[in-house]
Amino acid sequence: MTRKMRYSDLEKLFQILQTEGKTDLQLSDLSGAKGDEKELLARISQISSLLGCETDSELEALLSNAYPVSDTLAAAKFNVADFTQFKQSIQEVTLGAGSRKKPFVIGGEKTMPYFFDAAMPNINRVTMDVFDMPVGLAKSVRSNYEDVLEDPAAWAKKSVNEFGADMITIHLVSTDPAIKDTSAKEAAKTVEEILQAVDVPIVIGGSGNPQKDPEVLEKAAEAAEGERALIASANLNMDYQRVGNAAKKYGHVILSWTQMDINAQKELNRKLFRQCGIEQDGLIMDPTTAALGYGLDYAYSNMERIRMAGLTGDAELAYPLSSGTTNAWGAREAWMIASPQAADSDWGDREYRGPIWEIITGMTLALAGNDLFMMMHPKAVQFLKEFTGILGNASTVDSEMNDDWLTEVY
Repeated sequence: MTRKMRYSDLEKLFQILQTEGKTDLQLSDLSGAKGDEKELLARISQISSLLGCETDSELEALLSNAYPVSDTLAAAKFNVADFTQFKQSIQEVTLGAGSRKKPFVIGGEKTMPYFFDAAMPNINRVTMDVFDMPVGLAKSVRSNYEDVLEDPAAWAKKSVNEFGADMITIHLVSTDPAIKDTSAKEAAKTVEEILQAVDVPIVIGGSGNPQKDPEVLEKAAEAAEGERALIASANLNMDYQRVGNAAKKYGHVILSWTQMDINAQKELNRKLFRQCGIEQDGLIMDPTTAALGYGLDYAYSNMERIRMAGLTGDAELAYPLSSGTTNAWGAREAWMIASPQAADSDWGDREYRGPIWEIITGMTLALAGNDLFMMMHPKAVQFLKEFTGILGNASTVDSEMNDDWLTEVY
């Protein structure tokens, strides 16, 4: 049964408050209530409601009179904040030169992404992955490349012409001694074939083997001389000087890769500049991407801290950011048919779930300040480009998204 909050109950509450010196409000003149008194009356009404009490008609009239409700919104004006703590802009870096017909610039921001106080001078870009040999891919990714898995050049061309890639990343995974141990010379030939197949800038990546990669990347950098590629990558656990020197010698940009450690990022950047002579416009940072559900919050926080540090005056961190967004496909939720736990709820169709996993990972890091995304699934690429293009107020978006794709899920 619902209790009613009566006038007498309210009077008792005020007597208690007056005894404690909290208020001098007189119930005989609630129409004169103002400021804190009005707030107090409103809160009493809210509390009585939460306790399951209904106010009777007499009390309702008093409360309404003391705390009238307006049917119009208060006028408000939005003013863009002046972030005086942002002392420097992010370095602009150009990718692509020589025979590249579609070079572009990233970086140059003066504030955090998509804020009204400063326009983004350069839109976010996407580079799509290509491998120099067939590799294990999630079914929903592999189905888009079945006809080109054996031909890296054709794979690159398809990614650009059909899927709108701004850039191509060639992963020279076959050079790993534990896989095929392809020679650096053969790897360089693959790079040359990629350059002939597409006219966009390229990223040149090794196999991840710290002993073999310096040799491979050095030879590949020589093969791409003058094309201003992104050499991926230099890190503190390898001969970063050899890689950095090669990037400098042959006119490329170096990717400075660390593992979610802002101090390590500063250290590596400093060494690449001082020991290898990398120019200020020749470095992009990759602070490591952890996917949705696998540490994305840490990746976001680290990337955001780096961007904020760069904007507020840390010259060693004022450089564009790159994300290995394809790490999203390492999450079991992105590629498994269903959860291995019988008690789990239905995960849904992985043909949609996988791309969405990559999209959410990319969108999240875009908000942290990321400039360049390394991705795989064509639909994920299109969605992310449209999303960042709209937020960044880009006049055109390179690829149009088929709106039926998401609606088909439901």
